[in-house]
Amino acid sequence: MSTLNDILNFFALDDDIGTSGQPRAEQFSTLAAAGYRAVINLAMPNGENGLPDEGAIVTSLGMRYVHIPVVWERPTVDDLKTFLGVMQVFAGQKIHVHCALNFRVSGFMFHYLRWVRGRDDESARSPMFARWAPYMDDTWRAFLALTPADVAA
Repeated sequence: MSTLNDILNFFALDDDIGTSGQPRAEQFSTLAAAGYRAVINLAMPNGENGLPDEGAIVTSLGMRYVHIPVVWERPTVDDLKTFLGVMQVFAGQKIHVHCALNFRVSGFMFHYLRWVRGRDDESARSPMFARWAPYMDDTWRAFLALTPADVAA
């Protein structure tokens, strides 16, 4: 059986929030065994390492599943609003959030950790930011610069 650290780019950002790149099918049982109760997928359904039956796999293990497909080249305020709302629905539960590599997730979690959990900018940054920085483009820099007022508009 695999461990959480075997999942691509896995990081626990809090006791109740884990993030990663795309888990393999068999790794969802590792998440369930670790107490995760919900999986949120931000990857596109046609991603190269995506699982077409991911929702069925996750729910068969007793976890809830939400897919919010975020286009890598065009993350939107609406995507962020949806994500923040889903995170609120699962508040108090152990949640796993993934995308293809854990870059998209790191951007979305940055806002969640700052705005909802009250963290400062530095502690809201996932360890993935260091790996992502060389590839980050202006679209993602603008996304990370969003404020609560931008999302409320």
